This record gives sequence, structure tokens and C-alpha cells, in this order.
Amino acid sequence: MNHPTILAIVSYRVFPAVMGGQKCVDGFYRALSQHCTVWIAAEKSNADSPVGNARVLPFLYQHKTGIANIRWVYRLYQLIKKESIDLIIIEHSYFGWLGILLRRLSGKKFVIRSHNIETLRFRDMRKPLWRIYGWYEQWVHRAADKSFFITGEEKEWAISKWQLLPEKCETITYGVSATHFTTAAARQLNRTRFLQENQLSPDTVLFFFNGSMDYLPNRDALHIIVHELIPRLHAFAFAYRIIICGSNTGSDWKQVLNGQPEIIFRDFVNDIDVYYSMTDCFINPVTLGTGIKIKLMDALSFNMNCISCENGARGIPINATGEKMQVISNYNWQAFAEAMYAAPAKPVKDIPEAFYQLFDWESIVQRALISLQAI
Repeated sequence: MNHPTILAIVSYRVFPAVMGGQKCVDGFYRALSQHCTVWIAAEKSNADSPVGNARVLPFLYQHKTGIANIRWVYRLYQLIKKESIDLIIIEHSYFGWLGILLRRLSGKKFVIRSHNIETLRFRDMRKPLWRIYGWYEQWVHRAADKSFFITGEEKEWAISKWQLLPEKCETITYGVSATHFTTAAARQLNRTRFLQENQLSPDTVLFFFNGSMDYLPNRDALHIIVHELIPRLHAFAFAYRIIICGSNTGSDWKQVLNGQPEIIFRDFVNDIDVYYSMTDCFINPVTLGTGIKIKLMDALSFNMNCISCENGARGIPINATGEKMQVISNYNWQAFAEAMYAAPAKPVKDIPEAFYQLFDWESIVQRALISLQAI
């Protein structure tokens, strides 16, 4: 099975990809479709335009009403037969049951591509039924012919806690593009323009944080920025602004952020790349959640200096980032604030080429193909 024909099943809105999790799906199948035929059965609100060479068929119900997709089992089975599908990939564990059912009907093996250990994420979010989902998530991963995990740490956790077979698990991470690389000269030009437009002094240090603010770990990070970091930064005599961009920011948090003179709140922006390419330092004070922090990956791909908590940096080998990522122990906000103050004076080399080699989508897909061919 050198070039398998793949049916991917996506249970939520992804296309067109805007947020980090959506880009993780889009980038993977865009790259995978360069090497094999890919069909994507997606939740019905998705755009039906091609993703790379992959064909998107938006007709499924979203994962919150996922059991209603029993209605579409026969259509999926017919697609498998008509297009000679070799393998099924389920994005997230939500529709793992559908992979089990389709395998029973068609004889085709299935893979779960995990973006997070959802059990741990739901526990952190204090969802009342997280233990029940934990039983389900373990069941579908045990049933899968292969499990792809977004970080090595999560793979090892699943092997240990769920007793998965190591040979049925693989780390298939998030990818970036070397075309995002921003030189120091280009960054200086962009930041100077921004400082002038916002009437800020030339020595103002620009920090950046972004994310979907309806996600608990990101809302918790807002609380940390406002109540832990800014009060500690008052002790240092330097000019700075923290630029925050994010979708789904509630009215209460908008009021708080707009009331902070140290914060420039931009809400949702259409072109987030502008901010990655003009700010001085990306901050990632995220201590909750699982998976890889895509915003941090994107910042590094733009050659940004980054400061992150340990939890927020999981899945990113620090030796692949050179001097670009400083990792602070979780909840040590004094050390985090001190690192922010010291950031402008610290000369840092460009991110190593090894970072792009490790996290290049093409390299990631090649590893995935080798794993898929071995099923």
C-alpha cells in the first residue's frame, strides 16, 4: 500500500482554516493529498472547495450530535466501496465509534488522529462527564488500528494509562512553513510602522498573545496576564505593550482588556501573520490544556523570541529552537515577568534550520505515510 486512498472524517468546522486547530487539519491533508488520494467527509458547515488535492464532502452532523450520523453510515460505506478506500482517518476521538462501525462493515482499518487527550482537557475544563468520556476515549483508541498523537508526551501517557500497544502509536505533530521566517530587519520595519501608527515611543517593547478565548486555557492565560504579570511588570521601569488578538472574547473580558493601558486589544483579526512579523516577543503563560500549543509553534516559525510556561511548551524540543524559546516553570510568574523585562536586552540568534526540518509538513506527512503503510 505505497499510496493508499484515504477517507478522512472531520466532525467540526475546519474549512476554510482560520484558527490553530483548523490549520492542523488543513495543513495535514493539504500535504498528504500530494502523495495519495484523499477524500474528506466533513461536518456540513465546512466549505466544499478542495484542500490541496483533497476533495471535501460536507454532509456530516457535528460531534455534539454525532450519533445522528448513523443516518450517513450507508453513504460513507458506499463512498468507501466506490472510491476503493484503503484506510480511514478519524480526526479527534469523537467519531471513533464511527471508525469501528465502518471497519466492521467494510473491512477497512482506521486511525485516530488525536489533537489532545480530550479526557484531560475536559477534566481541566471541569466538565461533569469527563470520566465517562475518558472511558470512551480509551475504548476507541484501544480499538483503533493506529493512533496518531500530537506530542510524544501524550503518546507515552496513552501507552501508560490506557495500556495501548507502543507499535500501534505514533507521534504525528503540527507542521509549520519556513516561508514564515521573518528577518530582524523586516521585523524592525514592521514594528516601527506600528509604533508610529499607535503613537508609541520607539523603545516600546511589543509582546504578543493570541488564541480562541472561548477555550479555558486561553481565558486562564488572560487572567494571568492581567492579574499576575502586569502587576509584577510595574516594578520594572520600561515601556511595553501587550498586544492580544483572539476570537470569541466575551463582553466581560473585552471590557477588562480594553481597560488596561498596558494592553492593546485587537479582538479577532483577519491576518494574524502581521502581528507575528512585527512584535518583539511572544508570551505563552498557558498552564492548562493538553496537546501542542499551535500559537507558540507559529510564533517560532516567524522567528520570534518566545517565553512560555513548561506546560505550554510541551511537544516542542527546546534543542530544536536554539535560543528562541525560554521556558519558565509553571506558575512562577515572578520569573516569567523578569524574563519579559530582560527580553529586549538579550541578543538572540535566528531559529535553527533544524526547527523547520522537524516541523515541516512534508516531513511530518512522510512519517505518517510510513506508519500508515505498515498497518
